[in-house]
Amino acid sequence: MEHLSIKRKITIMIAIMAAMFFAAINQTIVSTAMPRIISILDGMDLYTWTINIYLLTSTIATVLVGKLSDIYGRKPFMLAGILFFMVGAFLTGTSSDVYQFITYRGIQGIGAGVIMATAFTAVGDLFPPRERGKWTGLMTAVFGFSSVIGPTLGGYLVDHMDWHWLFWIFLPLGVVAFFMIMFLFPKVDKKQSESIDYLGSLFLTLSLVPLLLAFSWAGTEYKWGSPQILGLLAATVICAIIFIFVEKHAKSPVLPLSLFKNRIVTVSNVIGFIMNFGMMGALIYLSFFVQGVLSISPTYAGYVTMPMSIFMVIMAAVTGQLISKTGKYKRFAVIGIPIMIIGMIIMVFMDNVTLAVISMIVFGIGLGLGMPVFSLATQNAVSHKELGVATASSQLFRNLGGTIGIAVMGSVMSTRLAHNLKSSMQDAAAQGIDMTKMDPNVAKQLAPFANPQMLMNKPVIDSTMASLPADVQPIFTKMLDMVRDALATTLSSVFLTGTIVLVIALVLVFFLKEIPLRTSNAAPAPTTDADGNPITDDSNNAPTAQFAGEGAK
Repeated sequence: MEHLSIKRKITIMIAIMAAMFFAAINQTIVSTAMPRIISILDGMDLYTWTINIYLLTSTIATVLVGKLSDIYGRKPFMLAGILFFMVGAFLTGTSSDVYQFITYRGIQGIGAGVIMATAFTAVGDLFPPRERGKWTGLMTAVFGFSSVIGPTLGGYLVDHMDWHWLFWIFLPLGVVAFFMIMFLFPKVDKKQSESIDYLGSLFLTLSLVPLLLAFSWAGTEYKWGSPQILGLLAATVICAIIFIFVEKHAKSPVLPLSLFKNRIVTVSNVIGFIMNFGMMGALIYLSFFVQGVLSISPTYAGYVTMPMSIFMVIMAAVTGQLISKTGKYKRFAVIGIPIMIIGMIIMVFMDNVTLAVISMIVFGIGLGLGMPVFSLATQNAVSHKELGVATASSQLFRNLGGTIGIAVMGSVMSTRLAHNLKSSMQDAAAQGIDMTKMDPNVAKQLAPFANPQMLMNKPVIDSTMASLPADVQPIFTKMLDMVRDALATTLSSVFLTGTIVLVIALVLVFFLKEIPLRTSNAAPAPTTDADGNPITDDSNNAPTAQFAGEGAK
């Protein structure tokens, strides 16, 4: 599709970004409203499933569609993804109980996974690697923009409109994106020699489902050492072994194992996994600090985290332009990840709103610099016929990193919190705050506040304070301060874990081999002549040997 005019390409990219924004805004807009929606549907016991089902279906759809889009082209899958998402969004808005809500969210997840898998791959169809940087940066910025306006808009809408409209309000945008893709995106003929790897697809799915469920439930629904979690992990290992065996013998594997012989692909995917591990795990718990330790309301807590998204949007767009201009990408990761680490270190020591905002700004700058690099490096290191499956593998590792990171950080938090709370209660007893010696009614009122989750509910704290006798109020204040200190110390450990993980990512960046960004999607030319002398291709802006040989080492 490189032969298309620039005007046509830009129009197609606008359609692709509209589809991406449609999927992204529908996800971020419900983030703040989800607890209230599930409460209305009387499904708090199944709350985690509303999140897990979307994660499961989107991750599986992403990795399966990668290879299929290499065979059949991106267009039919992008259209199918938008259609699935629109149907899922519409049906979710009609839900009358939590079971319908979960089912329809699963349909939405399929659509989102297909859209994300094909959108980033379509950029590779339209532009050679040298030009992809600026578009990858802009697409990353679309995500950032949706995360800036989504939560705030969702909170406003759920306060002033019926919750169903959160899922319906952006449907017209989906319709516009669908028809733009239908009429503008070129059709690609099926590769006749390729067959579909049904068995590999089955065992890849059977490997991912128990893995994602295990890390989603571990430490929350079940203990890490419980039969349920160990059983899920065992099922993952067994299915993964069968999957590897199947892929070795498949004619056209859904996830070619040869892909991971390419050092650039492997290192990029591992770094993407680790970055999302540290980033998602830490950022999920930042709201605990802002609301629990600093006593900031949920509305204003969103304003504290917003600078991260804003600066990520700006830096991702700038980084993309610079990558396209210079043809170099590794330097941005080498600069970006240390800046992310600095932002995380500030989180470890922050004790006020100002430091929290500064940490978000610094982290956002680093994120914007580093994030566009690794998908681009992966795409540049493979031939165009493997573009879809390589991009899908990159997104798969990022999704797994985020899921596992949240679970591991959650375990760090629960373990450290139990220890710190025990120490705080011992200190409280030493200072004369002993609830066993209080009036039983007063002790009953204060007992729930030994749980740090109560710190998130400022109205309850205020009403409890007002109802307590004057002589007990100072004791209650001191008790809250001790619980806040325990939570703050715990969260410092969580952020420190995230910092250490990002340091590992930084070390791995130096093992990422940089090869020049190609200026064409054409297959690499022969690298030597009949006498064995290297052939340089000036139109490709670099010796093609660097693509054909070094990337696969």
